Amino acid sequence: MTGNTASDIFERIRREAHAGRLAAGQSLPPVREMAEQLGVNRNTVAAAYRKLVAAGIAETLGRNGTVIRQAVRLAEQEGLAPGSALADLASGNPDPAWLPDPLQALAASGYRPTLYGQPVLDPALERLARQWFGPDVREGDGLVLTHGAVDAVERLLAAYLVAGDKVAVEDPCFLGSLNILCCAGLTAAPVAMDAQGMRPDALEAALADGAQAVLCTPRAQNPTGCCLSETRARELRLVLARHPHVLVIEDDHFALLAKAPFFSVAPSSTTHRALVRSVSKGFGPDLRLAFVVTDAGTAARLGMRLAPGTTWVSHLLQTTVRSLLGSEEVRARLRAAKDVYAVRRKALIDALGAEGIAAQQPCDGFNLWIPLPEDSDASRLVQSLAQRGWSVRTGDPFAITPALPALRVTISTLEPADAARFAAQLRECLGGA
Repeated sequence: MTGNTASDIFERIRREAHAGRLAAGQSLPPVREMAEQLGVNRNTVAAAYRKLVAAGIAETLGRNGTVIRQAVRLAEQEGLAPGSALADLASGNPDPAWLPDPLQALAASGYRPTLYGQPVLDPALERLARQWFGPDVREGDGLVLTHGAVDAVERLLAAYLVAGDKVAVEDPCFLGSLNILCCAGLTAAPVAMDAQGMRPDALEAALADGAQAVLCTPRAQNPTGCCLSETRARELRLVLARHPHVLVIEDDHFALLAKAPFFSVAPSSTTHRALVRSVSKGFGPDLRLAFVVTDAGTAARLGMRLAPGTTWVSHLLQTTVRSLLGSEEVRARLRAAKDVYAVRRKALIDALGAEGIAAQQPCDGFNLWIPLPEDSDASRLVQSLAQRGWSVRTGDPFAITPALPALRVTISTLEPADAARFAAQLRECLGGA
């Protein structure tokens, strides 16, 4: 190993790691030892190691020193393999029958081509969005568009955090959030949940352990369907008020279809906060657009990366969403879809209850969380259900820390009659496990 400056040492170690000559998990020499070997000041080596950690090449393990970081391994993805013959209770998708026709909306919108340098946000769409957000927009807030909720979260974290930082997230957690953190070299700080959402004591512990951001789903949390109560949201605000430097992101992804009310966890003292609402659950996953209401400083940071001439959200897409949001017919369709999903969700809860199986409640969204007996083999249960024609997910991919076995069941296309059959066959499988 050679190098006289922090940059030289950083570059040499980076080349060795990328070439595979330094393996994942391999320890770097202690700072004092490396400094003596190279004949440089210990502060020089320490600065190089900090740069390696910030770049996601290495990680610090406290008394165990600094080691080469493991390669990125993404978690599972939402969705179902094309061509599956199984009934889809696993994908997390909306029911296609309740999605509006975007081409019809675009044809009725009077779209005009948008050129470089023009405003990034359609003024009519901004008015509709601010009406939709209503009192959840605070004085002085900016409104920014991103390419969906996952893109919004990724951009927000990139605006303030560096590789190695901790982000407090619900445990179990949305797969997309876990993948974002993995790709960015960030660490998921698990926050345990109960029926009302994040537990205040668990959030306090994560913040005390150095979490620099909090990513919270206020309603229809994926995978559990959990919704924050007004009391719980207030308790979380009190915790976050003691940490005003922490970035607070609220991913209200189900806002178009939610039955549960919205309660914010972001206190007025929080310096940087963002409320994200996408259109994918109501209008379809392929409409990659989300609205971000955020403080002025954060809006400016996001705007620098979503500027005219660079990577703005397509005005073709904006025009389509504007037409959909502004249509009374579409709004009526959303209200009807909301009721249908609620009926299907309740039908499965009731059917499970009749079989002596308790689902987590209260809940909202497309998914139902079913805790299993401690001695259950969730993977074997999924296989048994597949043999009976059902595709479901275990809770394992969503868990950050070891947890009790569970199933996540997507209810969006499950008719009440089929719910009773599924519940009976789940009981049958549990009896044989």
